[in-house]
Parts: sequence; structure tokens; C-alpha cells
Amino acid sequence: MTRVNVRHSLRKHIISALAILLSVCGVVDVQPASAASSFKDVPADHWARSAIESAVHKGYFKGYSDGTFRPNANITRAEFAALMARVSNNEMEGGQGTFSDIQGHWAQSAIAQAIGMGFISAQDYPNGFKPGTALTRREMAKWMASGLAAKHEDFKQAVSDTKDTLVPVAEYYKGGLNKADYPYVAVALGTGLMSGYPDGSFGPGKTTTRAEVAVILARYVNVQDKDPEEFQDLREMREVGLTGTNLTTATPYRFRKFSGTDKETSFDRIKDKPYKMMYNRGMMTIHRMIVVDADTSKNPKNLYGKMFVDEKFNWPIFDDAYNVFLETTVVPNDNTSLSNAAFPTSTLYNFTQGRGFESRAISKYGLTVLPRVDDFLTTGFFKKDIPRRFWMHRYLGDSGGEMGSGNTLVMFGPPYKPE
Repeated sequence: MTRVNVRHSLRKHIISALAILLSVCGVVDVQPASAASSFKDVPADHWARSAIESAVHKGYFKGYSDGTFRPNANITRAEFAALMARVSNNEMEGGQGTFSDIQGHWAQSAIAQAIGMGFISAQDYPNGFKPGTALTRREMAKWMASGLAAKHEDFKQAVSDTKDTLVPVAEYYKGGLNKADYPYVAVALGTGLMSGYPDGSFGPGKTTTRAEVAVILARYVNVQDKDPEEFQDLREMREVGLTGTNLTTATPYRFRKFSGTDKETSFDRIKDKPYKMMYNRGMMTIHRMIVVDADTSKNPKNLYGKMFVDEKFNWPIFDDAYNVFLETTVVPNDNTSLSNAAFPTSTLYNFTQGRGFESRAISKYGLTVLPRVDDFLTTGFFKKDIPRRFWMHRYLGDSGGEMGSGNTLVMFGPPYKPE
């Protein structure tokens, strides 16, 4: 046998031995990029076929030795750590800690790399990393948002800005989303890295499949070198987290400045500050003001729109007005004065004179809404000394301009049409 043939034969044996070793250690089998088009379990009409082919071609994913990709298999913590280490261009930092239960694991190096890149915090897993555990969507959102924050100071600020934001997922009001999750889920949603389910939920505790992750990896590669200011939905969630409203990111409106100063009369100056209602009918506190831009009830343009507006939304959609939703708490002083007719004339300030609304989103997202038609007294909506937190609706003209704040904030728009 010639020297060339000996080298060729030796190389083939080394590759075969390496493939067997990787398979034994739990790593997916090495296959050429062209294998993406021949996976037995990824038919031509599979919803993630293109993303799977791309991920395999780029070397992020590999198939299995039996010719499958296993698109419905869950991603483990170890596997996602390895994937993020492959796709990320973050710099490595040392001294970030490690885990005792990954010693000798096939992904030990990749997990350490993911920690050093800022995706994983050793403090989040005090009882060990448990690399074979299926990764939850809550973890996935946090890992990716943390990785972005480790690379970009502006993303780090975005995480901070959204810690008190309204997160447009069903679990926000229905339960299942921890307050600690808010900023990470907000960044994942606001950048388009992840999305919710048709029922409005995010599924923080659900696991994620290999097919889903192939799609998410492509998104992450696209997002990781961008500025958070490029993402409109994230900008709105940041403003809501900081001030209680998305007004200046969703509309041309700006808050006017106090005379002779550079300080704006921003919404957070009235947010969460109780004031007395007229005729001694109770106390009102405004918490949030969410502006929705929509061409039709089926097409809200911003991410927050889906929480309020859908095909069953009962108010008209005007070309020259925004739909505005106010979250407020009212504590009545008695059981009789806050009737359906009396409530709008009891709030004193124009922008708080909202009405109830109807939509499928109410039940989907678990919203409490001011009754629209039925008298508040007969529904028992308001009761003496019992705080009632709810959402209500009104319009805002789309002309833009400057807006005052404090108790003088006025919103102009088309008048309500009779119910």
C-alpha cells in the first residue's frame, strides 16, 4: 500500500472512530451539510424545514446516525448551551464559575464557554446544572437576553428598563410568569426572538423542540449585532417599564416641558398617585396608559395591541385616532354613587374618562375591564372601600404634538358614539 493510501485509510478510520465516540457521549452524529435535505423525519412540507437545513448547513446542528433529525425532541440545557456557544460572537470572560455535575460531560467545554459568554449564570443553578434536563422557555428567554446584555451595554439597559413593564402574555395576569421573568421575556418578545402561542400564553414552563430552536437560532444570529433601539416593540415595553405608558414610542406625541426647564411633564409623574374623585365618590389611581395603533380590529400594529384589540373589539377603529387603554384602581366611598352613567363624570380629568370595552382578548389575557353596558351597581363591580383594578378605553387623536401631564393631561380625539 502506498504512503498516500495509508494516509487516506488512516484518516477514514480516525473519522469513523470519532463519530462513534461522539455518538456514545451523547453528541449528535456528524453528517455532511447535504444531509439536511435527506432527513427521514423532516418532510418537504415541514414548517421548520428551511431553518433546519440552514442550521445544519452552518454547523449549528447535526443529524443522527440513523438519518433522522428528530425535530420534535426536546432541547436539553447542555445542548442549548452548546448551540449558543456556537452561534454567539460574544467575548469570553473568565471567573464566571462552573458546575460540579458537568465534569466529564460531553458538553463540559461548551457549557463553560456559554457561562463565560454571559448566557448562563452559575448562581441560577445552586443545586447543579443538571445538563440532561429539558430546557424551559423561561430559561431560554433568560439565557438569550442575558447573552445580549453581556455583549451590549444598551441591551443591559433594556433588561433593566423592562423589569416593571407590562408583558403582553396571558401569564402576566393569569399567573405563571414570575416578576423576575419580566425583563427577559420582554426582551425575547420585543426583539422577535420568541413569540407567544395563539391562546395568548408564553408557556414559561414549557420545553422547546429541536425544530423550534433551529428557527430561534436564526433569529438570534440576526439580533445579536443590532441595537435594541431598532426594535419597536422592545422600545414600547421599555417606555412602559419606565413611565407606565408607550405614548412617545407608539405615537408622534411628546410631553411638553415645564416652563423654563428641560424637565418633561411625563406620565410617570401621575402614575400610581391616588387622587380624589369628584363629589366625594372615591379615590382613583392611574397605573398605565397603553396606546394601540390599528388599521382594523384584526390588525393592531404594535405588540401591545393584541392584548386589547381583535375581531370582536366593540369600539370603532378610526383612521385619525389611536385606541387608548388605561389601567386604573378605584376605591368607592359608598355602594351607590358610581353608577354606569355617573362614573365618567366623576373622574374630573378628561383623559381618565374612559368606558368599558369588549373583545376576545379580555378572557385570553385575563384582563379585568370596566363594564360596558350593564349598570355598575347591578353588576356589583364597585363596592364601598374595596379597591377595584381594571382597564378602560378611550380615543386619542393622531395629530401628535405636545401633551401636558399631572392632573392637566388632556387627550383629544373623536367623541364616543352612543352604545
